[in-house]
Amino acid sequence: MRTNTVLLTTAAFAFALAFAMAMALFVASALEQRSARHVTRALTNAGLPWAEVSADGLLVTLAGTAPTEAIRFRAATIAGNTVGASRVLDRMAVTPARALTAPRFSLEFLRNDDGISVIGLVPSAWEATPLIDLAGQLAPEDGLTNMIETSDFPIPAQWDEVLDFGMVALRLLPRSKISLASDGVHVTAISDSPAQKRQFDTELARNLPKTVPTIIQISAPRPVIAPFTLRFVVDDDGARFDACAADSERARARILTAARRAGLDGAPACTQGLGSPSPRWAEAAEVVIAAVAELGHATVTISDVDVTLIADHTVTQSDFDRVIGEATSKLPDVFSLKATLTPRPQQQGAEGPAQFSATRSPEGMVQLRGRLTDARMRDAVVAFARARFGARNVYVATRLDESLPPGWGVRVLAGLAALAEVNSGALQVEPVRVTLRGVTGNQGASAEISRVLSEGLGQGADFAVEVAYEERLDPARALPAPDECLALAGAVLDRRQITFPPNSVEVEGEAHAVVRELVEALADCPGLILEIGGHTDSQGREELNRRLSQQRAEAVLAALTTAGADTSAMTARGYGPAEPIADNGTEEGRVANRRIAVKLVDPAAAPQVDPAATDDMPPPPRPEGEPTADPAEELPPEEDGEPMGDAGDFIFEEDDTVADDPAAGVEDMAGATEPAPPDSAPPEPAPPVAASPAPAAASQTATDPPVPGSPEAVAAAIDPATDEPITLDWQDDPDHATLRPERRPQETAE
Repeated sequence: MRTNTVLLTTAAFAFALAFAMAMALFVASALEQRSARHVTRALTNAGLPWAEVSADGLLVTLAGTAPTEAIRFRAATIAGNTVGASRVLDRMAVTPARALTAPRFSLEFLRNDDGISVIGLVPSAWEATPLIDLAGQLAPEDGLTNMIETSDFPIPAQWDEVLDFGMVALRLLPRSKISLASDGVHVTAISDSPAQKRQFDTELARNLPKTVPTIIQISAPRPVIAPFTLRFVVDDDGARFDACAADSERARARILTAARRAGLDGAPACTQGLGSPSPRWAEAAEVVIAAVAELGHATVTISDVDVTLIADHTVTQSDFDRVIGEATSKLPDVFSLKATLTPRPQQQGAEGPAQFSATRSPEGMVQLRGRLTDARMRDAVVAFARARFGARNVYVATRLDESLPPGWGVRVLAGLAALAEVNSGALQVEPVRVTLRGVTGNQGASAEISRVLSEGLGQGADFAVEVAYEERLDPARALPAPDECLALAGAVLDRRQITFPPNSVEVEGEAHAVVRELVEALADCPGLILEIGGHTDSQGREELNRRLSQQRAEAVLAALTTAGADTSAMTARGYGPAEPIADNGTEEGRVANRRIAVKLVDPAAAPQVDPAATDDMPPPPRPEGEPTADPAEELPPEEDGEPMGDAGDFIFEEDDTVADDPAAGVEDMAGATEPAPPDSAPPEPAPPVAASPAPAAASQTATDPPVPGSPEAVAAAIDPATDEPITLDWQDDPDHATLRPERRPQETAE
């Protein structure tokens, strides 16, 4: 009995112990889960889901990797506030701190007529003083805005190359936005004319950074013509334009087509510009040109929307009324037509017709004769003439006549303004007509005179312009021809040579005096297209010699630029030993081969290609195994090239290869040519030859559209079946801005 009681008691205690332990484990587990759940919820709500939460009894352990030390501390604080700071064990790690990365360094130039703004972030170690000095010289007084910030990080690898190009672009482009960075260059600019756009493209293409993508956008807006004027004449000499303006290429073709139907021969100039008063300008021109052709002897002038048609007295009244009635009904509504049939001449009175005349001699002397209304008008006319022609160049011999018709003074002043547009000539002002005859060296003088007279005389006034162009009076034609410029410079270099110290690329000492004489000789030769080529003998490494010759050619070009020469169309190129003119086996031959040669490039013979397009041209074939190295590529300095030094003479050569082979011209412009094999015999120097202009068709293929304005373009605008104008295939503006493709780094062979 006693034994059973002991067993029962023991079993009861064992059961109680097991039950207590089970309950303890259950409560501890529930407490751990509750603590972990609450901490996890709090961290998630705080945006910290990366933290890993685990519980062991009353302790809560936080693990995981915090992005920063501050975020780790925040996670521990949130957990402590949830379960108590004493119950939290921090086992969290922190992401290692990254090294500070350099910012993107960039510069932006904004240049216009008001000034220059420089904005950007640059390295502190970079010297910005030359850039700021250049911008200050180019900007007007107080027109420079400097907003450059600096940062203490290393200078990017391509920074100097990009900034050198940026300074060239800033100096060249007066209205531009230039964005520079080590990973890309973007230039946007406006030029004054298509010719200036081509000059900008050529100059920038020569200075493009070789390892940085570059985008260049230069627009060439059309000229603004005010007033927008067209003047068409049919007289005893045939049909002609005294002035012609069009608002688009299609309108231009329509106007020229109508003129050809009216009897116009050849391909006259018709300026495409801005300022048209109506999109139906070409339609109005077609109507009035057809009317003049039908009348047979008449003149029509369109000045903006005012149309003046003057028919000769030989036209019958019935024909005049019919043609003018039809033209009035066909003209667009915005245009106003005033037509006049010149009365038959009648016998004048004893004094003859009222006249005022002015003559301008080739020496610039102006004589004023004839009638003026009163002393006040005479003073105004004399003052105007002296202001236009010079006080000492005006001779006055006029008389006063109060019976002159109204508006006489306006006609005289308009005629004198037109007389200022010719080199020499005669002006005659009559009550019914103003006539100007003369010669000029400006091919567009006739159109300008027509605009001046039509604006000054007003609608309905009759005037005649008989101005002849003489090439000898053209300032541009009076400049020396390229071969004459070459001879002038050659005469300087026959007396002295440009030399370099051994292994030097600096123009020093007496070489500066030779450069100054060259600048004076080329003063009247702006835009001369020259290639300055550096040459060496065959001693030393070929690549190092080529590098040395390139640097010396560039040094000569830079010296000419610094001395004030117009080098906008000049290039520098190093040939190394590739083009010897003498035997490298003798000392005399090596001396002759060490030279700086200047070639005259004939622009008429070279194909007209976009400078941007030359970047994508394949290089010419090279000898097998020879690397395609850029002449300006950095070469190792450990080996010295041949000492070109004391015998480096300066020789001018006529570039006859370009004239003979258009493909050679493309290669030359692309900046790559095949060097002569090392073991080839030295070529004989070619005698200078006069470059002959290439035919216009040489730069076009059979599939190219005709040049706008050419006879082919005018003929192509007419349907031979219906004799009606057709729509042209080319754009209205042939000189629109194009997006230059990115220039990628040149690949070189290993």
